[in-house]
Amino acid sequence: MTQDVKEIFGSASGSTPPAALAAKVRTLAPSMTRSMQRVAETVAADPAGCAALTVTGLAELTGTSEATVVRTARILGYPGYRDLRLALAGLAAQQQSGRAPALTTDIAVDDPIADVVAKLAYDEQQTLADTAAALDTVQLGAAVTALAAARRTDIYGVGASGLVAQDLTQKLLRIGLIAHAHSDPHLAVTNAVQLKAGDVAIAITHSGSTGDVIEPLRVAFEHGATTVAITGRPDGAVTQYADHILTTSTARESELRPAAMSSRTSQLLVVDCLFIGVAQRTYEQAAPALSASYEALAHRHRR
Repeated sequence: MTQDVKEIFGSASGSTPPAALAAKVRTLAPSMTRSMQRVAETVAADPAGCAALTVTGLAELTGTSEATVVRTARILGYPGYRDLRLALAGLAAQQQSGRAPALTTDIAVDDPIADVVAKLAYDEQQTLADTAAALDTVQLGAAVTALAAARRTDIYGVGASGLVAQDLTQKLLRIGLIAHAHSDPHLAVTNAVQLKAGDVAIAITHSGSTGDVIEPLRVAFEHGATTVAITGRPDGAVTQYADHILTTSTARESELRPAAMSSRTSQLLVVDCLFIGVAQRTYEQAAPALSASYEALAHRHRR
């Protein structure tokens, strides 16, 4: 189901909450124009100061135009600049109450290992918090409903996302559901052809533009399967063929921290949410299946 920005982020009655603003900036900034990036990064860096500015003032501060400021507000999930200012005021209040800063310094080549641990831990925590804040629970619930009732689930992912696809597949298999992970694009497409109404196909791609993942999802979509996209780009090409979109966040990419590291963390959170939701919906089947799998493997853990 194709969705525009307003449908993805909410209407006037469902704007992006203050807690999710920093997450939206980190997630969407790479796909914005340079001038819109300046606006987005400025409001995230100084919400209190920007909340006091008119649209003209913010445009002057960022060296952009009033139209650019309004477009940026809308992409971040607000009907207009007035709504963005209200969210900035709320975010400023949260930060003044003692919340940690939204950004941390990058890992340097000469950082002591203790600093590396601290910075990675902080970034992982921030990524998880951002993903949780921005995750659309209505879309999540709909995906859970489809998975719980699915005849079969196919999951597509390559690279780091392929590992996440395998993780979800193993979880679903352990509660007695039929699931397959596909990292080979040819096998993914040939299997997608066999899907139909009542089946589920899940594409996992941080960029939202991975052709080897988009193609099998498109085929599954065209054959009537319910389709889900787990992506860091809610405006990415993969969402054209997704009935349900689950957005992930990611930390800033740096020389020693590629996007695949933090995107995997947020994808695993979404996968765990899906699994727990499905296990809850199918508890009478899931609980005995989990017990049986534990018992089948118990002898391998005995010394």
